[in-house]
Amino acid sequence: MIIGITGSFGSGKTTVANMFSRYGFKVINVDKLYHGIYKKNKSLKNKIKKEFGTLDRNKIKKIVFSDYGQLKKLNKITHPTIIKEIKKMINNKKSIVIDIPLLFEAKIQNLFDKIIVVKCDKQTQIKRILKKKKHTKTEINNIIKSQMPLKEKIKRSDFVVDNKTIKETEKQVNSIIDSIQKP
Repeated sequence: MIIGITGSFGSGKTTVANMFSRYGFKVINVDKLYHGIYKKNKSLKNKIKKEFGTLDRNKIKKIVFSDYGQLKKLNKITHPTIIKEIKKMINNKKSIVIDIPLLFEAKIQNLFDKIIVVKCDKQTQIKRILKKKKHTKTEINNIIKSQMPLKEKIKRSDFVVDNKTIKETEKQVNSIIDSIQKP
């Protein structure tokens, strides 16, 4: 079973994905996967440098999260490479969970047997992200705005995990696992 876990920035996708690992699922975090690809792939770096004039990730973030057109350009450059790597990783594997923020935006929902959206209220989401001290409130809001609306993701998903508390989230994950493992 190939499961995609998606949701908005700071909703707790990685937390939920890691809960699946306790049940024997292999977890792939697409953000980490991309960082590894980015470090090694000179062709990808050259395309990004040509388009944005820099390889400084902070500068690129500022550019793309303040201009949706620029974000689309970046995604057009990066998504094919990431998708190719995901396909290689899921080929012939069973029980795999992929933590992927832009699952629907990348239009790869057909790669998954089930899709889970992780959500939380916006206040909690912003608080969680601010705690990591990597983004300002303005940057957070720009990133959230750049993603597909949560309501749309929920409509397209098989399951929704409301990530309010760890205990409640674990109950929901247990319920999903029970549901997908029934013959």
